[in-house]
Amino acid sequence: MVVGILCIRPLIAQDLHFSQFMHNPLLTNPANTGFNPDFDYRVGASYRNQWWSLPVPYKTTSIWGDVQLMRDKFYNGWMGLGGVILRDVAGSGGLRSTKAYASVAWHQELGYNSLLSGGFNIGFATKSIDIASFRFENQWNGKFFDAGLPNGEPFAYSQIGYLDLQAGLNYAYFPSDNLYLNAGVSLMHLNRPRESFFSEDYSDNRVPMRYTGFANASIKLNDQWILNPNIYYSYQTGSSEFMGGLMAQYNLGQYGEQQLIGGAYYRPGDAAIGVVGLQWKDIRLTFSYDATTSNMKNFNGGNGAMEFSLIKLGTFSGRSPRQTRCPAF
Repeated sequence: MVVGILCIRPLIAQDLHFSQFMHNPLLTNPANTGFNPDFDYRVGASYRNQWWSLPVPYKTTSIWGDVQLMRDKFYNGWMGLGGVILRDVAGSGGLRSTKAYASVAWHQELGYNSLLSGGFNIGFATKSIDIASFRFENQWNGKFFDAGLPNGEPFAYSQIGYLDLQAGLNYAYFPSDNLYLNAGVSLMHLNRPRESFFSEDYSDNRVPMRYTGFANASIKLNDQWILNPNIYYSYQTGSSEFMGGLMAQYNLGQYGEQQLIGGAYYRPGDAAIGVVGLQWKDIRLTFSYDATTSNMKNFNGGNGAMEFSLIKLGTFSGRSPRQTRCPAF
């Protein structure tokens, strides 16, 4: 028997997220739009299946892309345009979320070895629930929950929608061809949109602002190895997420057209994460597995999440060489 309880008070929870945050750049920070020193455009997709060993797993999918514009019109700057679609299905109540964002960013070189970027995005989010799948106290007839009885809850909508705004800043420092450093901060839900399935008179619940920061590096050790340490932090209404770790790229060929990818990350109080992948020319495929380390492992058998990411990188012909390059084979 499954009993659903819906509370009117504000809930403390995190937004949707991926363990492979580095492979979902537009979700991490809108200033990442077009922020790719080695390529002119990128398209990617990710799929996350969380707690699949439970009766009702959580499934999240993202599709995104971005492109550099006006690179040839300005000597030391360019614009990035991009977009992302995010889809999530969660819980036995059929909570479905769909979000679509369009983002823009400007990237300005500061001398020959640093870059400052600022960006924002605007999007529309919809959420829906299957009210009939919930069970409430008023529906208990003394023996079982009777879905035919009125639930007594003040639902006004089974589907809602709202506009959503984000903004962010990035800074990159590249003193040599063997070292690249990058850090950024972003602020999500700037407009604090109303999100409630109840009438405005009954509940004026607002999506709280979310603060996100990240830092990463690309370090070329030699012609065989490149290391990529990353850290990520997010805070939203008393709930926070920290994640840190390292990925490594191993050159399988003469020019780095084939690479093996491997890494390990840790989210304190939640999961240990392993990453494996392969890059073939301009296509990168990675898989990660979250092993639950919290008490949740008593219920999910330690199976936190599986996540897949696919990215296609591209370069336009006739472009001039860049000053802002990541370490490469």
